[in-house]
Amino acid sequence: MSTGEIDHGRQAWLRTVAADVARLDRSSSAERAADILRRSITEGALPPGAQLSEIELTEVLEVSRNTLREAFRLLTHEGLLVYKLHRGVFVPELDERDVVDLYRLRRVLEVDVVRGLADRDPELPAARLEPLQDDVETAEAAARADRWPAVGTANMRFHQHLIGLADSARMNAITGRLLAELRLLFHVIATPQELHEPYIARNRALLELLDARKYEQAAADLHQYLLDSEQGLLAAFRAR
Repeated sequence: MSTGEIDHGRQAWLRTVAADVARLDRSSSAERAADILRRSITEGALPPGAQLSEIELTEVLEVSRNTLREAFRLLTHEGLLVYKLHRGVFVPELDERDVVDLYRLRRVLEVDVVRGLADRDPELPAARLEPLQDDVETAEAAARADRWPAVGTANMRFHQHLIGLADSARMNAITGRLLAELRLLFHVIATPQELHEPYIARNRALLELLDARKYEQAAADLHQYLLDSEQGLLAAFRAR
């Protein structure tokens, strides 16, 4: 990628951040600023190794430098940013150990949520699945338009909404951080289509199982889905 393309992408990201700020209440604090930056990581706008500029972000986030530093501290605690002495704040670069660790946690969370529906919500109303249906349709439309990063973002939202079926604020918060880290891992695969295309149909199939209330089969399929995704990422790391 050329320097010009990198600069253009950075300016586009800053415009997106500014648009997010415009939708926030003016009482926005460090937590709100951290939410915007976390979402930027989850949606792939901030790749591993990207440096964050205090000067740029205090302007577009419309916060003080102290508030921004508190947002940086929150995200550093979550593992989504790192501070390098005398250099500044960066998006971290993850490795194979992070792949294994994150996918272990994903299997514990996501598979348990799906399997637990049999006891917690056996007659799952169709309306509860509407966000997942929207995510699947968004991914399919983005794939037809050859917009593969957008497919990745829709996939992230699908899994966030899947966890949302548990009605647990704590699980939602954990998953938000987990998926942001996961998106950093996805950058190891040079071609987004290669990464995301196989899971469009698998998300659709999982949604259909949930709609049919076949929770045990859905849990088993999701377990294998996550194992396959993990192995694909590990293979990409080893091929570098």
